[in-house]
Amino acid sequence: MRTLLMGLVGSTAYGLATAESDEDLLGVYIADSRQVLGLDGAKVTSGSRVTTKPDVTMHELGKYCGLALKCNPTITELLWLPEYRVETEAGRRIRALRDAFLSTEYVRAAYGGYAVQQAKRLSGRHQAGKEGFSADTAKRTAKHGRHCLRLLLQAQQLLRTGELLLDVSAHREDLFAVGRLAVEDPEAFTLRFEREKAALDAIDSVLPGHPDREAVDDLVVDLRMAALAG
Repeated sequence: MRTLLMGLVGSTAYGLATAESDEDLLGVYIADSRQVLGLDGAKVTSGSRVTTKPDVTMHELGKYCGLALKCNPTITELLWLPEYRVETEAGRRIRALRDAFLSTEYVRAAYGGYAVQQAKRLSGRHQAGKEGFSADTAKRTAKHGRHCLRLLLQAQQLLRTGELLLDVSAHREDLFAVGRLAVEDPEAFTLRFEREKAALDAIDSVLPGHPDREAVDDLVVDLRMAALAG
């Protein structure tokens, strides 16, 4: 395994860290060429490696690019960090191509669709006499509420400008207020999200309708050929 790119993501990158926040590292690695070319190549290129203390998630180049082409929010943010713990020449080439991963279709679905889905889930669970967005996140309702609004704000910025607003510390007060609202008044929380989603839907996107899959595929082939030759 050779790391191509790795950086600090999560609440620290968003400017929302608290005393309880952990450090989360995310990265891209390229698998050994012999493994990629072997019988288990498909499994190898769709793999991830996760460790704890510290929390580190590493995705193989193939899996990372597949997720990035669908504008997975956590995956996408790696390409917009101001600095990196590891950044190779291959990692810089991936970052340089970050616009090719973006598309109106997937930003709306991955950012806006997910956030509103979660807001409706919170409302439904509240009406059923349950707490939180899910049983697993019941104790982290405020944090998850902030997460949902952050996604909508980032989606709006992406559609308007083509740039990812990673550091949302300027919205810190509003985000934490919305987090409290998720705990104290789920119905009002849901109404807030419906308004934000309407604002998102009204944006005339500057992004292309679809990602540039061909450009990304060319890069992946180049990086694998270079790894094979090396």
